[in-house]
Amino acid sequence: MLRRSLAPSGRGRSLRALMWTSIVALGLLAGCTDRAGKSASQDAAARTPIVTVSADQAVSPVPPWQAPAIAVGEHNARELHKRAQAALKSGDLHANADSAIPLYLALRGFAPNDRAAAAGLDRAIALLLVEGDAALKKIDEDPLSLRAAHEAAAVARAVAPEHRKVEAYLERVDRADQAQEADRLGEEDLNAGRIGEDGKGGALARFGEALELRPGDVRARQGIAAAESALIRRAEVAADKDDYASAERWLAKAALVRPKMSTVSDAQGRIAAQRQARIGSLRDQGIAALPKFRGIDEARGYLATLLRIAPTGDPAAAELRERIELATHYGLFRPGQVFTDAMNLGGRGPAMVVIPHGAFRMGADVSEADSSDAERPLRNIRFERGLAMSRYEITVGEFRRFMNSTKHRARATRRGYSIAYDERSGNLVRRGRVDWSSDYAGQPAADNLPVVHVSAKDAAAYVEWLSAITGQRYRLPSEAEYEYALRAGSQGRYPWGDGAPPAKTGNLTGSLDASPSGRRWRNAFQGYGDGAWGPAPVGSYAPNAFGLHDMGGNVSEWVADCWHDNYRRAPRDGAAWFNPGCRTRVFRGGSWSSSPAQTRAAWRQGTSADTTNGRLGFRVVRDI
Repeated sequence: MLRRSLAPSGRGRSLRALMWTSIVALGLLAGCTDRAGKSASQDAAARTPIVTVSADQAVSPVPPWQAPAIAVGEHNARELHKRAQAALKSGDLHANADSAIPLYLALRGFAPNDRAAAAGLDRAIALLLVEGDAALKKIDEDPLSLRAAHEAAAVARAVAPEHRKVEAYLERVDRADQAQEADRLGEEDLNAGRIGEDGKGGALARFGEALELRPGDVRARQGIAAAESALIRRAEVAADKDDYASAERWLAKAALVRPKMSTVSDAQGRIAAQRQARIGSLRDQGIAALPKFRGIDEARGYLATLLRIAPTGDPAAAELRERIELATHYGLFRPGQVFTDAMNLGGRGPAMVVIPHGAFRMGADVSEADSSDAERPLRNIRFERGLAMSRYEITVGEFRRFMNSTKHRARATRRGYSIAYDERSGNLVRRGRVDWSSDYAGQPAADNLPVVHVSAKDAAAYVEWLSAITGQRYRLPSEAEYEYALRAGSQGRYPWGDGAPPAKTGNLTGSLDASPSGRRWRNAFQGYGDGAWGPAPVGSYAPNAFGLHDMGGNVSEWVADCWHDNYRRAPRDGAAWFNPGCRTRVFRGGSWSSSPAQTRAAWRQGTSADTTNGRLGFRVVRDI
């Protein structure tokens, strides 16, 4: 039985514990959203509605409770008992002078031994504690219910501070106050960016303290979700700055906050998708920049960023690096690519093959059999950029188109003769009415045969015309370019290496070959036969490693260089060594009638720029 009313003991806390800024807290949670607009703490917020507390409601303290003065005497004691019982029954415990607790206190003061009054007061206090506990349970739904709990505590403290159940209730209220204060401090830390992800104080420590004091504290759980969301937001901000290493670190810290939730894994998926999209965008931007003026430097900038943010071995980085490498050396082409250029008068130009950039050793060593000083000194040539070379020798049909569309008169046509093969003598002889439209023997040539009986000047006129009608820069190859393409990666004596030519290597002088009348070569590759006597249609034999046909056979070919007796003072970059006005030009490569010595990769020969005969043609190159 509760027997006396005492002054407050001082153990309770004022409603300063309610001074938490719910509006700010809710604003923080609303602000920490992912990029889809979904709050990182939505899972917690959706389960428990939050009532916003206004500032004047939150700060008003609960004053000490004092029982109102009630006059009790013999004349009204019975009536007051009835009123107290009615108030108790209706749940009116302490609001005013007509409430149960003030009435029972007054009755017990009038008659200290009044057992009915004492029993009624005990029941009223018990109901008061029930109401207080109910208010404490509603804090998560209605933060203002803590005030109701404090009001009950104020009454209980005033009426029976030393009662065991009252003391226990006051402890519960005290823990609720401490939890609320921890939540408030945690929200302050959160708003200030002090998350405490490293376990050194901060918002997470405050919210953890609140949960220890009051397990299930929704406000603390929401605060923890908001802290997790803030860490995720830091990861997103880092990702927006292409700092995915930091983003991963922030996500790793966020994953420790609520390990059983999927929030962080969802964020990881979003950031991973963003990262992949960013990587793809950088690759696409880099590729798009390549055709622009100074686009390679711009693309390298995109590549540097891509390499910084992409995982090791990412295919997009490898692709952009390869495209930059290709653009550096090949423009918009790839090594080995076959293409043709459109002509402005309709049709297509010669089939061109992109030759890989690289280096080789040009010329012949003094120890090489049949070599001469004209092929020395040996020199290293490096091509930093690839080029395109015609896949086949220029054909009669291709040259015919040039002749039909221009007023050019070929050298052999103007002088009325050329040097053709004579079957009866087995020699090359002067023959009238032979020109570019004739074959090696002076007969009308098929369009798929390599054009012969053309001079170096005729070949130069062709490439000038081809450049004009395609809008691209075509030219004759330099000696260095020709030998590089002829060797195609080999450094042997012959274009195919050392030793006898493999089967179907090309149109060479073989001991098994025979002319229409049965003539045989006296100086030929033993045991080799290609089935041709005279030039064969272009592409009749296997291409070399660069995809070029007939480089070492079929017909010899004009190059752009003037003749010099050796390579001393020759250009080191592989450009043509050309002196304006020079009359002696160089041709390279073996032909259908060349001896094995003249089929060597390093072999070179000079002749008049006006020379025409049945074993000398040309092919073209195009800058890329």
